[in-house]
Amino acid sequence: MFAGFKTTLVTVALAIALVFALVFSQEIWSSWLNIERYALFGLTAITVLFAAQFNHSRLAWLSIFVLAYDQLDWLAYQAGSQTVLVWLSSHRVLPVLLLSVLVAILSVIKDRGLLSIHTLSRLALFTGAGFTAYGWLELDQALAQYHTEFSWLVKLKPHFYPELLFVMTGLITVIASLRVKALTQPALLVTLMALISQYYDWLLLPQALVTLLLLSFYLLTVIISSYFLAYRDELTGLPSRRALQQLSLSLGRKYCVAMMDIDHFKKFNDTYGHDIGDQVLKLVASKLKRVGHGGKIFRYGGEEFTVVFPRKSAEQAEYALEQLRISIADYKMVIRQPQRQGKDKRGSRKGSVEKTVSVTISIGVATRDSKQNFEQVMKAADQKLYQAKRNGRNNVCL
Repeated sequence: MFAGFKTTLVTVALAIALVFALVFSQEIWSSWLNIERYALFGLTAITVLFAAQFNHSRLAWLSIFVLAYDQLDWLAYQAGSQTVLVWLSSHRVLPVLLLSVLVAILSVIKDRGLLSIHTLSRLALFTGAGFTAYGWLELDQALAQYHTEFSWLVKLKPHFYPELLFVMTGLITVIASLRVKALTQPALLVTLMALISQYYDWLLLPQALVTLLLLSFYLLTVIISSYFLAYRDELTGLPSRRALQQLSLSLGRKYCVAMMDIDHFKKFNDTYGHDIGDQVLKLVASKLKRVGHGGKIFRYGGEEFTVVFPRKSAEQAEYALEQLRISIADYKMVIRQPQRQGKDKRGSRKGSVEKTVSVTISIGVATRDSKQNFEQVMKAADQKLYQAKRNGRNNVCL
């Protein structure tokens, strides 16, 4: 339930630390404020383009909303005699309420194509958020105006303060951030924190600087998320084959490679289903992450994994690999299967059958010799893996 707790905690802590650092270093950046305001439009365009390209539409929308909020806030200070700006200046809480509602909405919807069939429904949803914020503000002002005439409104009035809307949107955003392990969720939470902090003058930083920092954060989030998408396996969380190829370019002359394969995985998958098969892959990956002796683990594909030991020979890595093999073989995995009902038992309550199974892996290891490249070492390790299979599986073959 709290898969995103660590990500959210680290992100919020870093954001708070950055704010304190900026507050105590105003003399350094204060002269750049005019440049920052002009940079907002360019940074927003770059962030929206990157977010749209890598399917982070929520961050694209958020960038647009934050820039619009910044411009509305700036225009409200420049009200002058223009009717619209005078009205905006007298309703300064409205953009705050609107952006807080939009952040809450973005925290619970999914990323879709920025320019797709979903765009119209998103625009309708955002328009509804605008009416909600405006209606909330008008109702609050109406209750303040007429509560003297209707005494029962005195008790109702506090329930429509802006603070109540902040609490509701905050709870929605926090819960979404804790439940989902994704960098987009903490970005939304940090945005809401910055918004509310500025509204109550808790954040002693100029609006232009805050907007610039938020947009930079969104762009960094897109870059980091895209990196993990390209170099991390989504199911197991392990580095992918592409990351393995990147590592191969930085290896020295001495290293060994271990190729691993889950024994009888296809039969296991066919017997218990793909969902259980995915659980087995996650289980094996969690065990392999604990590899010692400086080993670097990767998911090669399917039920195959690869461990690279820089500056180690196969003999030096054998103990760490043997410990991995034993830890996986000794783990008892409980599988819960629905119990099928016969004709005479139809209508009765469905039960489930628990079964305990063991998973084993076979490992082949090869050390690089002076004339081999990385692909050749991989091929040699793969041949050792097949030898481990022929030897009865559940063993390490050097």
